[in-house]
Amino acid sequence: MQIKSFHIYQAKIQLKTPFVTSLGPEPFSEHIFIKVTLENGVIGWGECAPSNTINGENIATAMALVPSLAGSLIGKDVGAHQDNFQAMDKVIFGHYSIKSAFDLACYDAASRQNNLPLYRYLGGRLKREMLTDYTVSLATVEAMANQAKDLYQQGFRKIKVKLGGEPELDVRRIKAIRTAVGNEVELRVDANQGWSFEGAVTALNGMSQYDVVYCEEPINRKLAYRLKALQSQVPIAIMADESVVDHHDAHHLASVQNIKFFNLKIGKSGGITPILKIIEVAEKFDISMQVGGFIETKIVFTANCHLALCKPNIRFFDCDSPLFHNSMPTIGGMEYHEDWTIELPSAPGLGIDLNEDFLVKCQQIQIG
Repeated sequence: MQIKSFHIYQAKIQLKTPFVTSLGPEPFSEHIFIKVTLENGVIGWGECAPSNTINGENIATAMALVPSLAGSLIGKDVGAHQDNFQAMDKVIFGHYSIKSAFDLACYDAASRQNNLPLYRYLGGRLKREMLTDYTVSLATVEAMANQAKDLYQQGFRKIKVKLGGEPELDVRRIKAIRTAVGNEVELRVDANQGWSFEGAVTALNGMSQYDVVYCEEPINRKLAYRLKALQSQVPIAIMADESVVDHHDAHHLASVQNIKFFNLKIGKSGGITPILKIIEVAEKFDISMQVGGFIETKIVFTANCHLALCKPNIRFFDCDSPLFHNSMPTIGGMEYHEDWTIELPSAPGLGIDLNEDFLVKCQQIQIG
């Protein structure tokens, strides 16, 4: 079925508390929501929350490209995903955040058109438990330990900790958090590229006694060629995040750097179409994967969970971002249970829509 038009909505959503990483604080999230409409009236939703520090994109750069990217897709078969992604690449190189919103909207519409949930449209039939972690923001040792303890009392048994500061201080943070939550909680850490090579060696060796499962992107992604050397000097497994953007990165990290964990982000890589290529590499090299994201709404994280029902190598769920927002503009989609397992709707596509009361307050344009 051919693509008829796009509606684009721009919005800012306040967070409950600022989200702080080694890259800086974020008091709110900025979003672009894209609704694609097919010739027969079927719709689909996509979303992005551009990151200056990760994607090199922001709302202004993304919106500047919306008319040309939309124009490259109107009249195309919504299900020709690879051809459609190539059409966007012909418009401009990179800019994966805004491309991901278009790509995701087309997958939602195509699976609705076929009357299938997205995971079934992608060929998945897995039934599995999906249990999210929750992220502790970077702060003082005491504040981070208190937040982790509070999360434990809320029932979270998987906690991710933002680090990337002074290495010895980061070790003290993890020691305090482990003391606060006991031994039942699975701890994961994310340095967001914040350490030097030597600092990463110091930090990861220092915190190894506190039973940390993995560390995301310990050093600057430009130093990805040193990840194998780093892994040989530390006992904690390294997970590639910012350094694995496309399937070429994935192949290098798996075959040359011998990295065993990848973090998949729809908004980092350009959508489901390129993510599936990364997954192919991961399956070839027996790489375990995590689905995560930026500070998007349930649209992106519902898509993450649909992917996980297709691919057994997706073992880790960093799907807490929708919990950061003061309000959630979506209707339907993923639901959290009291034990923080995630359930998906059985409706076609993502099984999600946006609240009309929210949309009327957004800046919006129509193309097509």
